[in-house]
Amino acid sequence: MSSNNEYAIQVQDVSKIYKLYDKPIDRLKESLSLTHKNYHKDFFALSDISFNVKKGETVGIIGTNGSGKSTILKIITGVLTPTSGQVRVSGVISALLELGAGFNMDYTGIENIYMNGTMMGFSKKQMDEKLPDILEFADIGDFVYQPVKTYSSGMFVRLAFALSINVEPEILIVDEALSVGDVFFQSKCYRRMEEIRKNGTTILMVTHDMGSVIKYCDRVVLLNKGHYVAEGAPGKMVDLYKKILANQMDDLEEELLEMNDFSGGMDEEDSIKNTAPAEHAEAKLVHSGLMKDKITINPNRTEYGNGKAEIYDLGMFDERGNLTNLLLKGEYFTIKEKIRFHDSIQAPIFTYTIKDKKGADLTGTNTMFEGAEIRPVKNGDEYEVNFRQKMTLQGGEYLLSMSCTGFEQGEHTVYHRLYDVANITVISNKNTVGVYDMESEVEAVLKPAGAVNTETGNA
Repeated sequence: MSSNNEYAIQVQDVSKIYKLYDKPIDRLKESLSLTHKNYHKDFFALSDISFNVKKGETVGIIGTNGSGKSTILKIITGVLTPTSGQVRVSGVISALLELGAGFNMDYTGIENIYMNGTMMGFSKKQMDEKLPDILEFADIGDFVYQPVKTYSSGMFVRLAFALSINVEPEILIVDEALSVGDVFFQSKCYRRMEEIRKNGTTILMVTHDMGSVIKYCDRVVLLNKGHYVAEGAPGKMVDLYKKILANQMDDLEEELLEMNDFSGGMDEEDSIKNTAPAEHAEAKLVHSGLMKDKITINPNRTEYGNGKAEIYDLGMFDERGNLTNLLLKGEYFTIKEKIRFHDSIQAPIFTYTIKDKKGADLTGTNTMFEGAEIRPVKNGDEYEVNFRQKMTLQGGEYLLSMSCTGFEQGEHTVYHRLYDVANITVISNKNTVGVYDMESEVEAVLKPAGAVNTETGNA
């Protein structure tokens, strides 16, 4: 591998193969076999992975569980050796991998700080200077003088992260560690990461928090089952990741082919992109078939009803008319549902609800609440319903449900209901307290000491 001063990390054709044996005795049989008979199966944790990270860049690695994210980080940090391929690192690494890595459980917090500092190449005098900042950041009080085996997971990660981020690393590598701390500590960690990022530190991070990926990363690498899938802009990679989650592999392969098509010229899709946002959305529907095939749909959704109506298609559109599961806080978006009727209904009602991950209803509405004029329908009729509103929920992950209901002989009747049919990822640059943003307008007036009080005339 040729050296390049532009890159902090270079990964070239890296594979990691584990030998899997059905029985422990098979390992001994293989080692003693004169004919070199194999008693194992090869498991590719990584298969020919290649990517580069530029100096000063923040890169995220995303993928489902078992995709090889943590394995590639361990290889980059030297914890694991690749079966084949090369990794070149230019700079001092400070790594925060799984809890317990690099810490002696019988040592106190203070002892672990100095031990890890020595392993990173710092002298005792240098660590003496850094210690106050580390302890202030960790904020675990007198527990720092106790063996770390007595720590809770939250205290452990606070100390580990405080150490990793306050030793002025050239390269910071973080693997899911922040998911353990509370929201306030996570916020403090991200602020500190932003500070060192502005100072030129290269950051490589693995996380399942797609909001953080889009907010903090310059670029994202997508892995799946040990294979490199793609890399590029965070929003685009998260969209591809959602397709993997929903097992939409055919759509994923089609999109990857489009991304890698450098034939030139403006094709039909390009001409669609150059239309106005509203026209863009409708044009994409005409040329792309069903909306639900282009977003992440929950394969394990719950649905029921008496069959008189069928929600056969649905989608979400951002303010620019893009069909997507990713929505920006503060922007308008549209939920669209298409309903086909298999019987006559006098007054159908169309609904949607947004819930949090725990299942609590956060917001929603229906055509009856909104006073929409809905006419009676008969077998074969279809309705297309658009709900347009402003996204004021905080950044995070949510679940969308929708239904077609009504009243028959005074009884509430469900014709078709889809529970948790799709996810909504809200991206926010500013979260306030609670579930949604009141969109406050702040005015603060400073009255310097000694200024004349205009109401009393007194200084």
